[in-house]
Amino acid sequence: MAEEAPLLVEIGTEELPPRVLRQLMDAFASELVKELDQARLNPQLVKPFASPRRLAVRIESIKRVQPDEQVERLGPKEEAALDKDGNWTKAAIGFARSCGVDTESLEVVETEKGRRIAWRGNQPGKYAQDLIPEAIEAALKRLPIPKRMRWGAGEAEFVRPIHWVVALLADEVVDGSILGIPCGRVTYGHRFHGAAREGIVVERSVDYEKLLMERGYVIADFHVRRQRVEQDILSHAQRLGGSPVIDDGLLDEITALVEWPVALTGDFDERFLAVPEEALISSMQGHQRCIPVRSQSGRLLASFIAVANIESSNPDEVRRGNERVIRPRLADAEFFWLQDRRKSLAERLDDLAAVTFHRRLGDLRSRSQRIAEIASVLAPYIGADKDNARRAGELCKADLVTEMVGEFPELQGIMGGYYAAADGEGEDVSQAIKEHYKPAFAGDQLPSTELALVVSVADRVDTLVSIFAADGPPSADKDPFALRRAAIGLLRCLIEGGYDLNLLELLETAAAQLPLDIAPDDVANQVFSFCQERLRGYYTDHGYAAEFYAAVAAVRPLSMFDFHRRLTACAQFWQLSEAESLAAANKRIRNILKNADECVAGDPATPPPGTESAEQELASALKQSWQKARPLIDDGDYSNALIALANLYVPINRFFDEVMVMDDDPGKRAKRLQLLDGIRVAFSSVADLSELPA
Repeated sequence: MAEEAPLLVEIGTEELPPRVLRQLMDAFASELVKELDQARLNPQLVKPFASPRRLAVRIESIKRVQPDEQVERLGPKEEAALDKDGNWTKAAIGFARSCGVDTESLEVVETEKGRRIAWRGNQPGKYAQDLIPEAIEAALKRLPIPKRMRWGAGEAEFVRPIHWVVALLADEVVDGSILGIPCGRVTYGHRFHGAAREGIVVERSVDYEKLLMERGYVIADFHVRRQRVEQDILSHAQRLGGSPVIDDGLLDEITALVEWPVALTGDFDERFLAVPEEALISSMQGHQRCIPVRSQSGRLLASFIAVANIESSNPDEVRRGNERVIRPRLADAEFFWLQDRRKSLAERLDDLAAVTFHRRLGDLRSRSQRIAEIASVLAPYIGADKDNARRAGELCKADLVTEMVGEFPELQGIMGGYYAAADGEGEDVSQAIKEHYKPAFAGDQLPSTELALVVSVADRVDTLVSIFAADGPPSADKDPFALRRAAIGLLRCLIEGGYDLNLLELLETAAAQLPLDIAPDDVANQVFSFCQERLRGYYTDHGYAAEFYAAVAAVRPLSMFDFHRRLTACAQFWQLSEAESLAAANKRIRNILKNADECVAGDPATPPPGTESAEQELASALKQSWQKARPLIDDGDYSNALIALANLYVPINRFFDEVMVMDDDPGKRAKRLQLLDGIRVAFSSVADLSELPA
């Protein structure tokens, strides 16, 4: 018999939650491999499977028997194990019995806690057949399932009731049960196709996929099924003369809903195309998991694609059924659109007063007024119209009390833009309202206009200072107001938008508006530090070393765009041949100044010449380099400023080679410390290079 064998595990259930099926599939495979690894069964070549009614894993090779293991078991202390005559005590005899040996196999060993008796021996490996059930149950218990359920009279819990378990080691059924269900070799296919009721006998694990496909009408491989769904959708869209409106999340969800996917098309009344397309898309995708189709010109077609879980003998009836179901959904969206437009956004501001934003911060009406005020202050710095910024800020939350957004919360802001345009608000104002939630997620685009970016920044600034003032910062595991996401969105707007403004000052302005007894500057500083800390992850995600972030954070620029320019300058500086040596010199200077008893203040514009030749050369070089670097720093050209300061490389090295900084003469010592502090000031005008690796 071979030392290794393939393992197949399938957990057959009632329909699993489609939105998390892929996650459960990957987690089950990962956790089972961890368990088998810990059991020293060396699993190799793992393939997960998942469909609406099953989670499965096939492992091409695991050991049939654990390797033997050399073990050492420690027993009682020597004084408790041996009596005064050197005979084994009852404690020692009991320890030997627990190890399955006699006392002759025991020995005394030295440990950190003194001399103890021990048994050292070879522990034979256990059979995989005996270890697999426990490994499967442990893997299932660690799946990311927030809420589990019980079924029947048993105590077992899982995301859905389990009806069968297949567990095969090679061609042998694993002896045991999983959550109360005996292991077997019978799986079940599609509910309505093939061998639906009598079951399918799996003789060998290698035949699993083929049997389910040919006899069960189940494509067990999630990725293969997803590819088939995607290809069928694309094919049907092309026949309609368009392209499908679908993202990866919806494609995963549709794949998780079907075992035997069959795509079909349907049509709806063209009058519904008068409704904003985002509402139609949300209605089709969210309620029915149908795929809208966009024409070559970019407009929605009065057609859709659905993916059925059955190969019907009457496909026209299935198509008509989907059309009957989708029609009232689109009619609801049309009703919300027409109904909401009977009342302008401005008229809805009073309705916002009835919606609480936070128990200590008042209602959404007052929040909108704060956003409007922040936007009007910010607008001149961004290049947007101040009055339009105030108007867009005032109206940006009004769509939250419309029926459309009540039904489709993901359309907040978007519908506000449509309603503002219908009310006759200017195009800039409408666009700003529509886009003020951007960027909504990692990789999302920034607002497309200056005015939209102003309102986006104002919204995030108010959120941050408000919640910090009322509740404090988010905890490590709870962030109910999504403050981290708000901070990242704010930073992206300022950095990627290229807007050089004082963020701390803006935060103080926002905090001063809050209806709380607070110190605005304290709140602003807390939020500023929180935002600056978010930059660490932002730059890590963009491939910058953590030391570049630390070097710039140490000098605490108040503009996030200025922070970005300094950081990219550090990254470019690091490419210079002199960079590492200058970073080391800055570390040395920092330590010397830190440990010196004297408190000196250096000025790179007027460094003391000193008495030694190397000292005078460095002072002259610092003055000349600073004359070149200072105007560049004032212009924000930090890269060329650091290149100018890099000319100090040779004189700094000579200085440290030839000059004793901590001279016994207090006058000489003070001048040399002053010279070093001038160098520190010069480099710190860009970043603290002592934070760079050296």
